Amino acid sequence: MKRILYTLLILILGPGLLYAQNRGIIEGNVMDDESQAISGAVIRLAGTNFATFSDSKGAFQFENVPFDSYKLVVSFIGFNMVEKAVLLEKERLVLPRVVLNKKTKALDEVEVNAARVAHIEQIKEGDTDVLIGGKKSESITMASIDADVSQKNARQIFAKIPGVFVYDMDGTGNQVNISSRGLDPHRSWEYNVRLDNVVTNSDMYGYPASHFSMPMESIEKIQMIRGTGSLQYGAQFGGMLNYVTKTADSTKPISLESINSLGSYGLKSTYNALGGTVGKFSYYAYFSKRVSDGYRDNAESNYESEYLKMAYQFNSRWKLAGGLARSVYTYQIPGPLTEEQYKTNPRQSSRDRNYYAPDIFVPFLELSSKIQENSSLKLMVSAVLGERKSVQFTGVSGVVDEPDIQTGLLPSRQVDIDNYHSYTTELSFKNKHLLFKKRAELHAGVRLIKNDLHRRQKGVSDVDEGAVYSVMADGFGRDLHYYTENVALFLEEKLNVTSNFSINAGLRFEKGLTRMRGRIDDYAENELPTDIEHEFPLLGFDFNYKPSDNLRLYGGWSQAYRPVIFADIIPANPYELADKNLHDASGSNMELGVQGKGFENKLVFNISAFGLVYKDRMGKQVLDGANGEVFVLRTNIGDSFTYGLESYLDFIIYDNPKSRWSVFTASSFMKGQYLNGEVSDGINNISVDGNLLPGVPQIISRNGLSFKSRKWSATLQYSYTSSFYSDPLNIEFKENGTTGVVPSYAVFDFNTSLQLTSYLTLRGSMSNIGNVTYYTKRPTGYPGPGIWTSDGRTGVLTLQLKF
Repeated sequence: MKRILYTLLILILGPGLLYAQNRGIIEGNVMDDESQAISGAVIRLAGTNFATFSDSKGAFQFENVPFDSYKLVVSFIGFNMVEKAVLLEKERLVLPRVVLNKKTKALDEVEVNAARVAHIEQIKEGDTDVLIGGKKSESITMASIDADVSQKNARQIFAKIPGVFVYDMDGTGNQVNISSRGLDPHRSWEYNVRLDNVVTNSDMYGYPASHFSMPMESIEKIQMIRGTGSLQYGAQFGGMLNYVTKTADSTKPISLESINSLGSYGLKSTYNALGGTVGKFSYYAYFSKRVSDGYRDNAESNYESEYLKMAYQFNSRWKLAGGLARSVYTYQIPGPLTEEQYKTNPRQSSRDRNYYAPDIFVPFLELSSKIQENSSLKLMVSAVLGERKSVQFTGVSGVVDEPDIQTGLLPSRQVDIDNYHSYTTELSFKNKHLLFKKRAELHAGVRLIKNDLHRRQKGVSDVDEGAVYSVMADGFGRDLHYYTENVALFLEEKLNVTSNFSINAGLRFEKGLTRMRGRIDDYAENELPTDIEHEFPLLGFDFNYKPSDNLRLYGGWSQAYRPVIFADIIPANPYELADKNLHDASGSNMELGVQGKGFENKLVFNISAFGLVYKDRMGKQVLDGANGEVFVLRTNIGDSFTYGLESYLDFIIYDNPKSRWSVFTASSFMKGQYLNGEVSDGINNISVDGNLLPGVPQIISRNGLSFKSRKWSATLQYSYTSSFYSDPLNIEFKENGTTGVVPSYAVFDFNTSLQLTSYLTLRGSMSNIGNVTYYTKRPTGYPGPGIWTSDGRTGVLTLQLKF
């Protein structure tokens, strides 16, 4: 390990200051003549390929611009174009506020960049800590989309990212549960989930679900990097999902924003933010609260979130930022349904005493430094602290929760509590230099993780009703700690072979140890696996080729792995055993794509093919005991391969100075199947060679028609997801709803936004217009095996004030 650390330090510091880039940053703000920010204004440097659009605060930025003089051109529908001469001769040029005046005469034709139509863009280099290169990445600017953000409607928010599978769970708006490329969507745990580049997975090696849940009103943009980008930030098969919080207004000492929503099924939501900049100090804080009765009976939800971030810019090279984010909610779990219950009344509940409540804190501290003109360093220290509690009658669907006929007593409820103590330290270094007389860029770093997941399960509640998590005097049937220490080193180099062709190559090395200690009733301590070592060298490469300004070819391959987690090794009952030779799953991601524009920039497209190899998947098999007993063994069951096509197209069908109409389609076509393996059917081990993977719809397609003018926008969206199996054995039907085919479903949504004044915006949403009855998954674990109905027709009205 010491040798590896020494080698990494040499590689980090070795390139030195060989290549002093005469390049810098140009940034500024666009306002109207009433000093209000203009979002979506087009800003370009005439005669170059540099073009962008302003964000919700009117801010814009060009990075990596060669020192020179330029003509800055700023335009927006309904305003006079502004042209300014700018001279870049230092590393950062902050322009005076650009003010656009409203047109008083008939509108002349104004050139508007296609990005104004809320296209999904590639993440720009420098817009995240990750070296993008030839990786497939997508960035959603929240201010430019029409979606129901108060309820975190992922189907609408991720509408233009092909292949995103949405799992409805935990009540409307409490969690985002998504996946891509045939992976598991449970709390997005196949991704490295981040908030402002801070890890929010509760325990990356014990239980990687992200229980932290920010209000979507707080998010400026969402960044997604697919699996081939995993080397720099983690080893996850899914890639990275980074939520970027809104920031302080750099032009005011204080600014306010209030977003308030009312909707169907008792929805009431409020989001209130305060931010500003005073000299070198900036701050941003918010409070959010949302309550809802829920679409189903006994599905109430009560959610809160708070956030504070402060930053101090010591000088042009050093900046310190820190803060705290928190989310907490209580969700009444309505319970799973059988096939018959679902057909009779999909809104009914089968439970009225089940509750779930995560309370998560995410503190963070970040120190960043521009060491030299071509080198920067960043240190991030963060933690995920808190708990996840549940109290439930745990019978599967079809088992009735009712008093005993003879005693009149209700069945016991089970209490489970997780406590998270996850600490992460990340040090990253960037350096631009010359390699083989070619421009190159190095990203390198180290990540240290130290976690203690304390899991207590199978406690018997001492209260029959309500969200109370106390237990009987004899305590919990399981009381375990999952200790993890892990170090990860990464190194990635981008080489610009020519002006339009670059290659990236990278290495990540992870080494760690997870120790399980504690007690499980009915098991001797030596019968349980106690230590699991993680040691993985991970390799990857990608390329990026731009034969023209409007065409990009990209592709790559990288290795990934999924560690053994708590749920994989804890037996459910005395007739289950955990394989002491159980080991981490591993595999790789590969992709090849083409991205660009056509038809005078009216068409934007991104089409890619992918393959995902997943070895040593985890599951259950039957094991014969020495004395004739039959056990269920938790072990590695086999390998799988998922492949497919992801396609995104956005086309402007009508365009004039006052309005624009466009259509889009974001679709994926994929197939996931077992290459080999055996799983238990409850009695025997059955081969699943060639079977389809559970939870992998072969078609996911979202399509829409959008209208935009200066003050009004609207989108009509059609979403379709094909049917898929819910278990490895590909069982077609089971009356209790626990396994079987999940039927295909298709829904229409409509969202609109109207800017009433410079301070006031009105938004409306109608989700599932046709009131279609459907469900998205048959879970095998939490929140309970069976059918979980998704929401029917839902209306939301939102009023946003910003000043």
